[in-house]
Amino acid sequence: MIEQYTINHHIGRSIVAHLQTHKYARFSDMRPKSVDTNLFTYHLKLLAKSGFIEKTDQGYTLGPKGLIYVDRVSTENMKLRTQPKIITMLLIQNSEGRVLLQKRTKQPYIESWTLPYGKLHIEDESVLSAASRESKEKLDFTPQSLRHVGDCYIVTHQTVNGPTIQSRTLAHITRFETDTIKTSESLKWIKPLNLNSFTLAPAVEQIVARAFFNDTFFFEEFHIDLP
Repeated sequence: MIEQYTINHHIGRSIVAHLQTHKYARFSDMRPKSVDTNLFTYHLKLLAKSGFIEKTDQGYTLGPKGLIYVDRVSTENMKLRTQPKIITMLLIQNSEGRVLLQKRTKQPYIESWTLPYGKLHIEDESVLSAASRESKEKLDFTPQSLRHVGDCYIVTHQTVNGPTIQSRTLAHITRFETDTIKTSESLKWIKPLNLNSFTLAPAVEQIVARAFFNDTFFFEEFHIDLP
């Protein structure tokens, strides 16, 4: 099953890597100057035929298989991972009870809004130390008091010629409060009741709602059907 989502040639991987950080891109944006036009066109058509990319009026974009691929690959080397992602997800509130959302700049779910998060590293000493590191890296803020409040297993489904699992993610939910983090184009403090007015990444609204029960610790499994 995993083989059908593999891209073996480096030109194909470079095309998909570019579209991982761009919702749409033109032919000239993606082709390296060192790559012959005919050769690049060949690999572009091969990816389109295989369902990894699609051509639209706005430009080239990732297709269903491409979205599955970028969700499973390592960003550093674009090599496919077969295991679910394990992340720390930060549920941050200010004194007004607003929740911090961050705009995604990468596929899948580019330009949607999510709770800040990042993958666990093998060298992280604990879930909390991983969450603290991600907060520093993503928000330039080191929290003084972090709580590991729950775990969520998020499975997304997309129907492409039959049911297809797009991603499986185990999210360690960590929580802290601060008024220090300033807003920007990619960071917003949002009232929980207004979350549904934003385009959200999978399970964000459900995780916020579940965390507000204030249990000592919770576990939830979310299955999300994507359009």
